Amino acid sequence: MLLSGLFRMAMFEDYCIITQDLEDIKKSISTQDLPSAINTIKDYLKQQDLVELNIGVMGESGSGKSTFVNAFRGLGDEEEGSAETGPVETTMEPEVYLHPKYKNVKVWDLPGIGTPNFKADEYLKLVQFELYDFFIIIASDRFRECHTQLAKEIMRMGKKFYFVRSKIDSTITAEKRKKNFDQKKTLETIREDCENGLRKIGIDVPVVFLISGWDLGKYDYQQLQERMEKELPQHKRRVLLLALPNITLEINEKKKKAFEKNIARVALLSALVDTVPLPGLSVAVDLAIVKKETEMYYSAFGLDDPSLQKLCERSGKSIEVLKSLMKCPLRFGINPASILSLLGVAFLAVAEDVVEYVVSLIPIIGSVAAGGMSYMTVVIMLKRALNDIAEDARNVLMAAVGTAV
Repeated sequence: MLLSGLFRMAMFEDYCIITQDLEDIKKSISTQDLPSAINTIKDYLKQQDLVELNIGVMGESGSGKSTFVNAFRGLGDEEEGSAETGPVETTMEPEVYLHPKYKNVKVWDLPGIGTPNFKADEYLKLVQFELYDFFIIIASDRFRECHTQLAKEIMRMGKKFYFVRSKIDSTITAEKRKKNFDQKKTLETIREDCENGLRKIGIDVPVVFLISGWDLGKYDYQQLQERMEKELPQHKRRVLLLALPNITLEINEKKKKAFEKNIARVALLSALVDTVPLPGLSVAVDLAIVKKETEMYYSAFGLDDPSLQKLCERSGKSIEVLKSLMKCPLRFGINPASILSLLGVAFLAVAEDVVEYVVSLIPIIGSVAAGGMSYMTVVIMLKRALNDIAEDARNVLMAAVGTAV
C-alpha cells in the first residue's frame, strides 16, 4: 500500500496529460513491425528534448560576454566549440553557440554595445529580439547608460533580463593587496556600487548578480540560476536545468528532482506497449526506455567520460580517483546486461496491490495486468538508477571541488 501511494499522484497527473498521445501511439504501433514500433517509441521519447531555449548575452566590448557564454555551456575559453574571447570586441553579429550536450539550448554571443551613437531599439532589431527567451546584460565594472537603455527597451517589449557584474575574481585579486581586505565587505561594496549606478540611470529596483566566468561555483551564480529557472515558462525550466553545468550540490539535487518528475511519464509508455500483441516489443522497449533515460542521467550529472575528464583537469584529481567514488551498477557501461541487474530490486518491490491500482487507473490498458506490472517495473528501475547516479555525482563533486559546494 505504501508503494502504491507514492505513485498515485504522479500517475494521475501524467495520465491526464498524455492519454491522447498514448492512444495515438498505440494505434500507430499496432500496425507496425517490431523495428518500426521501437523507432516510434524512441521518437516519442525524443520529443521532450526538442523544446528550444535561446539566451542572449550582451554587454560592452571586453566585458566578459564570450567567457560567460563558454562557462554557461561548461567550456573553457580555449576548448573546441568555445566562443572567441579577447580584450576587444570579437563578435560583430549575433553568433549562436549550441550546448555541447543539449543542442536545443542555444546561447547567443551578441555584438558589443556602448558605441557613441548606440540606440537600444535599433540594436534589438538588429539582433532579432524576438528570438530570445531572456537576456543577460553583462558589465565588467559600472553599469552605464547603454545598459539601462537596453533594460528599459527589453522591459517595454515584454521579456526578462538579468544584470551580471562579471570578472569578480579579478576584482577580488586586486583588492586582496589592501591591508584590511575583507571579501564579504568587498562584495557588498561592489554590489552596492552597481545598484546605486543603476538607480541613477533609471532602474528603480535593481538586482545585480556578481559572477566569475572562470568559476561559476562562486559568488551569485546559484542565485542567478534560481531566478532564471523561476521566471521561465514551466516547459522550459527543465531544459535550462539539465543544461546547467553540475557545479554545486544544489544544482545536483534540482536535476535529480527534474528527472524524478519525468519517470512516471516515460514508464506509461511501457504499460502501453504491453497491451500491443507484438512478440518481443515489450522487452525491447523497456530496455530502450531504461537505457535512454540512464544515459541522460549520466550526461546531465557530468559522469560521462568527457565530463569527468574536464573535471579532472580543473580539480587536479585523477579520473581513477573520481571513478572509484562511483558505486552505481551501471558505471561500467549501460547495456542490456547491466540494465537487467536492476530488475531484481524492481521485481521485489512490485506488489500486487500496486499492479491492481495501475491497471484500474489506465483505461487504455484495460484488464491486462502485465501493463501495470511493466509500468511499475520501469518506474522502480529508473528510480533506483537515478538515486544511485545522483549519489555518485554528489560524491564526485564533493571530492573534486571540496565539501563547500
